Amino acid sequence: MKDFIEYLKNEKHKAENTLIAYERDIKGFEQFLTERRGKTLADCAESDAIAYVLSMGKENKSKATINRKVSALRTYCDFLIGQSVLDTNPFAGIKSGKSDKREIDYLTLEDVEALLALPSDDRKGLRDKALMEFMYGTGARVTEVVRLRIEDVNLRMSFVTLRDVNDESRIVPLGRYAREALVEYLEGTYDSMKGSEKKGEDYVFINLRGEQLTRQGIWKILKNYGEKLGLAERMTPQILRDSFAVHILKNGGDLKSLQELMGFEDMSIGIAYLAVTDIHVRDVFKRCHPRA
Repeated sequence: MKDFIEYLKNEKHKAENTLIAYERDIKGFEQFLTERRGKTLADCAESDAIAYVLSMGKENKSKATINRKVSALRTYCDFLIGQSVLDTNPFAGIKSGKSDKREIDYLTLEDVEALLALPSDDRKGLRDKALMEFMYGTGARVTEVVRLRIEDVNLRMSFVTLRDVNDESRIVPLGRYAREALVEYLEGTYDSMKGSEKKGEDYVFINLRGEQLTRQGIWKILKNYGEKLGLAERMTPQILRDSFAVHILKNGGDLKSLQELMGFEDMSIGIAYLAVTDIHVRDVFKRCHPRA
């Protein structure tokens, strides 16, 4: 497995989180095989792969989780065939199941305005305000927020370059509120938090020790503010991204533009957002049309 992880890291340039997930998925299947009459991957058959998928179903794993694990194990077994460890891939004939439909949860505009009014005027508050305005204003993934560097932000032209875990980038406009919050943070308190003058390669969002803000750090920040609004359980990076999408569509945005802004490839994601706005449109129709 070590050789496989090195292969993913050095040749496929997979992100650290992806490598951890692959290793966890492989170890989980190896443990399943050990408990299944002491088998190993070397003598694994398709029946073992099927039994593993069925066992995950019995454990009420989501279809998305099962699909991800099967994909990881299929890739690993292909690698083992190339290494002459396996003759055939036991996962080759297992088709991915239809993923569970993801429920779109989003904040009302009133909730967003209340959330963005919470941060104080101290340096932490200015950082938090810029962070939340940026996340809601760009629809960025939390990974893209964590990876954002000073050189990726063009305040003069009001746009940012977002980079995903594969270092693929897209350019997203920066709205007035997000831009103003970033200016106040970057020009007013960033250097004192960093402890030195900012450079292009520095990360935009940092903690109070001047270090790169982590995914976990962002989750904690949002939870803390969510508690003040009674929304702690719902307040995640994803809800700000979903709110960005739904609010754009509700205000007349089109799906193709949204896809370019958010960088999703699977159009079923866009359709899920449309389904939410369709409900909103039907609501308005029933409430407002005299013959609804």
